[in-house]
Amino acid sequence: MPFEIVSKHVGEEVVVLLPKVLGDERGFFMETFRADQFRELGLPTEWVQDNHSRSAKGVLRGLHFQWEPPMSKLMRVTNGAAFLVAVDIRKGSPTLGQWFGAEVSAENKKQVYAPYGFARGFCALTDGCEVQYKVTGLYNSKAESGIYYADPALGIEWPLKDVQVSEKDGKAQTLAQWLDSPLSENIKY
Repeated sequence: MPFEIVSKHVGEEVVVLLPKVLGDERGFFMETFRADQFRELGLPTEWVQDNHSRSAKGVLRGLHFQWEPPMSKLMRVTNGAAFLVAVDIRKGSPTLGQWFGAEVSAENKKQVYAPYGFARGFCALTDGCEVQYKVTGLYNSKAESGIYYADPALGIEWPLKDVQVSEKDGKAQTLAQWLDSPLSENIKY
């Protein structure tokens, strides 16, 4: 069951994938990951943790990233719809500060891969929105941070304006503050 790369963004590093879906009146079946095919597409094949979140419409989570261990993400929506975002935060990158966003839903079954060095987040577009994602690094609270989702320098065009964020995400640093921090030396191009 081959995966199709639908598009590539931000220096061709953020990838939108579409799995082959077999379906009939009974329902559907699809593979969401397959090491041999991911390897052929140049994508990671060693995932160490699966995460699953559920959010009400208008909840915005992110923009999160981690430097130790390095963490890439493969994100998909299994219930409802969300706007998934990835922002290049790598010091010295030719695409620094560029972002990509896509509406991903249980219906369209797209997946978004964002590599290490990108801050990721999403906005739930429906109630009961469930986002599942694989990561290449185990979570480490001592080596993670975030970028303010509404940083005007980024200009992310979130589809909902009235959003709910955690206290932590609402107080996150701007990209400029991140780049001025000595910690940004941990994520270089």
